[in-house]
Amino acid sequence: MKKWMCNVCGYVYSEAEGDPEHGIPPCTRWEDVPDDWVCPACGVAKKNFEIVEFG
Repeated sequence: MKKWMCNVCGYVYSEAEGDPEHGIPPCTRWEDVPDDWVCPACGVAKKNFEIVEFG
């Protein structure tokens, strides 16, 4: 599972964790997150996220 980071505020979306509070269940791949989903921390569009490598 991959992680994606908001270029504006640094919020990290983890595919393993999803965003259940906003209707995205755990294990939801980034490409399956709806295009109208926004960063739960700052409200910017999905297009403002980049994949990140940890470790």
